[in-house]
Amino acid sequence: MKKKDGRAGANGTKKNLQFVGVNGGYETTSSDESSSEDSSSSGSEEEDEEEYGAKEDEYQKDGGRRIGEEFQNEGAEDVDKKDEEEGSENEKRERYELSEKMLAACDVLKTHLSDSKAVSSKDLRAVLNTVQHEWFRASSQKAAVAGMVKDYLRAFEAVSPDVLRHIVNMADGNGNTALHYSVSHSNFQVVKKLLDADVCNVNQQNKAGYTPIMLAALAAVETPKDMCIVEELFSKGDVNARASQAGQTGLMLAVSHGRMDMVRALLAHGADVNVQDDEGSTALMCASEHGHVEIVKLLLGQPGCDATLSDGDGSNALSIALEAGHKDIAVLLYAHVNFSKAQSPVSCSFCRSEMHRLFICCFLLPHVLCSCVLQGTPRLGRKTSPSPTRRGMFD
Repeated sequence: MKKKDGRAGANGTKKNLQFVGVNGGYETTSSDESSSEDSSSSGSEEEDEEEYGAKEDEYQKDGGRRIGEEFQNEGAEDVDKKDEEEGSENEKRERYELSEKMLAACDVLKTHLSDSKAVSSKDLRAVLNTVQHEWFRASSQKAAVAGMVKDYLRAFEAVSPDVLRHIVNMADGNGNTALHYSVSHSNFQVVKKLLDADVCNVNQQNKAGYTPIMLAALAAVETPKDMCIVEELFSKGDVNARASQAGQTGLMLAVSHGRMDMVRALLAHGADVNVQDDEGSTALMCASEHGHVEIVKLLLGQPGCDATLSDGDGSNALSIALEAGHKDIAVLLYAHVNFSKAQSPVSCSFCRSEMHRLFICCFLLPHVLCSCVLQGTPRLGRKTSPSPTRRGMFD
């Protein structure tokens, strides 16, 4: 891709996620660190482990043209500018066009998509390697430029709508698409361009089982406009999808990290508060263990919220809150279970008389538990390894 008819802007990057990498590990992993080896799209082993994110002062050559200059000359769009200023800025921004090599590769891909036998497997691998490398280089870096991505998308669509759909949903060796990476980098201007193309599979899971929606539940949102883009993403996909790694949902991830803004947005787009992960944990159990009082109140206020559900250890939200020492949350849960008309009678590891004494104690003496209440209480059977939806995995 080369530039034409424009001016350079300012550099700019956004925060990356601090929880787990998009590849499912428990450290930050970005497209800058991902290689194209064993790509699910190309299946080729001929390329070495090339990084999509080249250093800003490095240049690469593609078909005799210098590329990469656009990354240091233009940063992410300033989302805080007024709409009229943005419109003026867009008119002056740099324009990009596909290189001859990339155009040729797209034409071969178009032929293959219309007739799978028309292109040899060897030629197809070479084409997919070329397309994948340049597409991820342009769309999946921390400082990817929305204007460049927009020009790429237009160029792909000009070749054929099938080519556009195929490339946008192309995954790297870890199963991550451009949407996974742009969400992980909190580059919401690029996310917006991808969503506007209207061909993204927003429910596509990477090899760790995470969808872009799950990653968005923990993304750094800096402006109201960013939040609007996140909500658009939520509206286009399945907010109740469960990760293949541990069965977590985006709501569980947001709750575990105390992300009230994301919890509200997910609930507004149909997130189910009663979904359980592989160990039987719910979003309410996560909030109860982490001590997020306001989130507990929000979840309990959702129609149909079942505070009596038990996990694989036989623990429910109330017993988990008690074990974690969050007595204020325990009072809320007890009151909800026993005095809400919509709820059935309490069912837990304690008998009703003990639970009643516990509530009276907590109600009369806030933040203090009488020792008599806990005498004779059976020990809760909890696993030594914390659930992935709870404190141990993310803290």
